[in-house]
Amino acid sequence: MSILSISDNAGGASRAAYRLYRALRSKQVSARMMVHVKKTDDWTVSGPSTTFGKARKLLRSKFGAGVMRLQTSPNLNMHSVNLLPSNLAASLNRSDADVVNLHWVAGEMMSIEDLGRLRKPVIWTLHDMWAFCGAEHVTEDGPQARWRTGYRRENRAPDAGGLDLDRYTWLRKQRAWTRAFQIVTPSQWLANCVQSSSLMKDWPVSVIPNVLDLTVFKPLDQAWCRHVLNLPVDGKIVLFGAQGGARDQNKGYDLLVEALTILNQRRMQANLSCMVLGQSEPQHASAVPYPVRWMGQIGDDFTLALLYGAADVVIIPSRRENLPQSGTEAHACGCPVVAFNCTGLPDVVEHGVTGYLAEPYRPEDLARGIAWVLEDRRRAQALGAAARERAERLWSAASVIPAYLDAYAAARAAGGG
Repeated sequence: MSILSISDNAGGASRAAYRLYRALRSKQVSARMMVHVKKTDDWTVSGPSTTFGKARKLLRSKFGAGVMRLQTSPNLNMHSVNLLPSNLAASLNRSDADVVNLHWVAGEMMSIEDLGRLRKPVIWTLHDMWAFCGAEHVTEDGPQARWRTGYRRENRAPDAGGLDLDRYTWLRKQRAWTRAFQIVTPSQWLANCVQSSSLMKDWPVSVIPNVLDLTVFKPLDQAWCRHVLNLPVDGKIVLFGAQGGARDQNKGYDLLVEALTILNQRRMQANLSCMVLGQSEPQHASAVPYPVRWMGQIGDDFTLALLYGAADVVIIPSRRENLPQSGTEAHACGCPVVAFNCTGLPDVVEHGVTGYLAEPYRPEDLARGIAWVLEDRRRAQALGAAARERAERLWSAASVIPAYLDAYAAARAAGGG
């Protein structure tokens, strides 16, 4: 069995794929992982090893980003056209792999046409919306969204300009993908999107969450975690974590700032400080009425577990999310989560039991949820204990790996193309 991912440790999707790979191997499943950009020193993961190979992979991604400049769009989230051919499809078709498990393979890892040439049984684990959209990775999901109704000239956003590369990419997918792959989504929301999409509405879909190593992500003594990280022992700490931190508009940092401002103005919480995970301090940071520590990019799970252990609550103010690992990791560490009640976030937080789901996208209710978690120590402890129990029940290898093995068996039984 082969797992394909853009990387083994460059963003949430890559980490999810690598964690699945390691969990499979720990259960003595014969698995290989192939990546476009290798970040770990795991000798079992295949990636470009020569300077030329690494440079070629970098140039592929820069080419794709350059092509996207031919389109202007109000959607500032990442786009991928996946134009450049590769030899991956031919190599996989010749291999002895009985199943190919695709993960995040955009960013010019494989062309859309290459994906259509795969003849092995394929399971595609989606980590965003790209597979059934045009070039967009994240976009609006209303009833008239183009991915629901089809990408036509007349339904392009009026403030978009240049070439309609979203429509061009979607049409290429429609032509190239002549057989249905088995789709896996970590959240029910993303599965619902697949089933209501114009492109993949007839493709089989199952929901299997991302796996976590619960021996790494586990409750730790808060005072000890703060001592190790040189954080104040007293007071409450809220953690906001996202790849790119405050730079990604979809992650809702602006809504978090509003919520914290409301907390401060209404004196709902005193002696509070914040941590931002995923970004170093920017040159021009939004004004937050509490002390902020910018923790930068964290590449190892043990440090992440320390951060969750030091925090009193994790805030996920995202506008759209699949199954955010900042939420599942926090729960595994016994930390409550406050988020908006939208997209894949209800798959993480059980409202009133493991955290608080605020009304989308109201900063005042987000502030209310933060205060509700922090104001009662005994309540916060109960939320944390329930969060850990939820992680053990839903995201452990004992729960996730059998579901994947069933999916692989079903794919083998269905055969390739």
